[in-house]
Amino acid sequence: MQQRRYESIRRTAQAIETRAQIAEAARDLFLSRGWADTTVRDVAKQAGVSAPTVYATYRNKAGLARALADSADLTGDVPQLLARLEDPAADPQSQLAAMAAFDRRLYERAGDIILLVREAGRTEPELADVYRDGRRRADETRVQVFSSWPDGVLRSGLDVPAAVDVYAAICTIDVYTVLTIERSWTPDRVERWWSGALARELLTP
Repeated sequence: MQQRRYESIRRTAQAIETRAQIAEAARDLFLSRGWADTTVRDVAKQAGVSAPTVYATYRNKAGLARALADSADLTGDVPQLLARLEDPAADPQSQLAAMAAFDRRLYERAGDIILLVREAGRTEPELADVYRDGRRRADETRVQVFSSWPDGVLRSGLDVPAAVDVYAAICTIDVYTVLTIERSWTPDRVERWWSGALARELLTP
């Protein structure tokens, strides 16, 4: 029997592998050398491809960083978050715990990329937009969850926008970094503290 060859699938797989190689090289170089000192040519050499291939794949250096930022969101495991939020047995406290767990996973697995994009955004307007978009998407999730709760769940004096602000002030990459790096907390401990702090600050006792 003649062996079947699925060339279109093969080409797709090769393209995905090339994108992954370029993205991994960009991440390594951005984190080791810094944004300003890394060039597209450096990334191409590290990935073992030509500079035109990098440009064709990601357009420019900002496009590389945007791709890394998009991939960072995936590391938090959105499907797991949705499953916990939509669980029929979930109550507001367990939903807050689910969101805190998502943020913990995101910062633990991709905190370096988030900080890189934020820092690069100080001089690159496109990356400043990437960072703001990420913050906006997080706020939109919290608005949806908090707005679904019955009246009286939020603490007296808190409306949904204020509750979103409080959440954003507690669960940040900076708080995570201070506690895990400077204070030697484990990620588990940060997650537990976040869950309890959010419940105390946002929910009616």
